[in-house]
Amino acid sequence: MAVRRRQQRATAGLTLDELQAEAREASEFLKAMGHEGRLLMLYYLCERDHSVAELERLIMSRQAAVSQQLARLRHEKLVTTRREGNQIFYSLADERVREAVQMVQRLFRATAP
Repeated sequence: MAVRRRQQRATAGLTLDELQAEAREASEFLKAMGHEGRLLMLYYLCERDHSVAELERLIMSRQAAVSQQLARLRHEKLVTTRREGNQIFYSLADERVREAVQMVQRLFRATAP
């Protein structure tokens, strides 16, 4: 008799309410990443912490636009801040954010022939 492996179900035995709460949280997380400018900033923040001025130069965008997008990332708890003198540095909030950004990079990065 062959032994059958149990497939892990996407629902993992959760109730509908639990699945809806999980889906709602994931949806908000993905919406926060779902902007080209915000995603670019997250790419750079995967490498190291950056100041607003550094991010402006890296993504070639105006300070107002960078600050607005960073505010959204802060609000959604994808990034955290620390102050050094008169500069504010941004970093990824946690490993979950890093893993999500790296997964996006793996899925969409062009591979060399």
